[in-house]
Amino acid sequence: MKKKLALAFLALWIALPATGHHSAKIFDSETVLALPGTVTRFNWANPHTYIYVETVNQAGEATEWEIETDAVPILARSGWTRESIRPGDQILVRAMPDRNRQRNHALLLTLEKDDGSILSARSYFLRQSNDTESLAQATSFSGTWELRHDDYDIYYADWGKVGITEKGAAASAEFDVRMDSPAAQCVAAPLPSILVAPYLNEIEIHDETIIIRNERFNAERIIHLDGREHPVNGERTNQGYAVGRWEGDTLVVDTRLFSDHRAPISGQQGNGGVPSGANKRVVERYSLSEDGSRLLIDFTVEDSEYLAEPFSGHVEWYYAPHFEVMGFDCNLENSSRYTLQ
Repeated sequence: MKKKLALAFLALWIALPATGHHSAKIFDSETVLALPGTVTRFNWANPHTYIYVETVNQAGEATEWEIETDAVPILARSGWTRESIRPGDQILVRAMPDRNRQRNHALLLTLEKDDGSILSARSYFLRQSNDTESLAQATSFSGTWELRHDDYDIYYADWGKVGITEKGAAASAEFDVRMDSPAAQCVAAPLPSILVAPYLNEIEIHDETIIIRNERFNAERIIHLDGREHPVNGERTNQGYAVGRWEGDTLVVDTRLFSDHRAPISGQQGNGGVPSGANKRVVERYSLSEDGSRLLIDFTVEDSEYLAEPFSGHVEWYYAPHFEVMGFDCNLENSSRYTLQ
């Protein structure tokens, strides 16, 4: 490892294809840095963990890099702990750099320790789609669920193609993820993005309500099943007001009364920063796959103020009773440095 570090000091910037990680537009996904150096700080916090590494640049000067990675629950399920690295450790980081080359800031891909062990970001849920042997099977919607990996990219690619109104286009053109992202204030993403947040989901079924919680920002939705209508002039909230009904084994959920949100869908592949407002309505249909391993979710979003056409999609969650929902205490100071989607 020490020989590897010494060689890497001589070739700090390495152009390599970066695949398999979801990143904000501010990172250069076509370039990977090899950053050997010494850990100076390890900030184990939500919504993003930061690793600070002192390395030597090509001019021979000591430089500290800020390496950004995932939230505590995702890292914990990927094999990390608060003690995984400590100040003084010698490591080799592979990371995608900030497009602003004036910032010593990058998004972690892998971290190799002096003993040769490798820690990866967001590695626990990279389930193979043809893995049918080890999949747990549910008999109802109740329990813990994780996002099907492929759906994340599909969702944002489809969103980038949706027609938006002139007002939506103007807001998108003005959007600056560094300054305007609600996540920087620990504000959860509403529907439909909450469906593809790569964190665990927990469902509780009661006689007259269903509660769905997403681990990120501890977002919680209450779906009323007692036949009520949406309240007239009701309170508008982050996750809206949801009423549901059963159509056989399918749960149909109609959610309205969302509070205004500056960027409910980040727009990693287009249409970034399109807001949502008072007219937004989301209809979801939930059903269990035949083998009970997945929850199948179809959704449609209507918002005449910002969308020129409905946005529809399909998402699947794997049944994951082997994982523990950890919750998410968002650190506002940490969150204000938000860049990773």
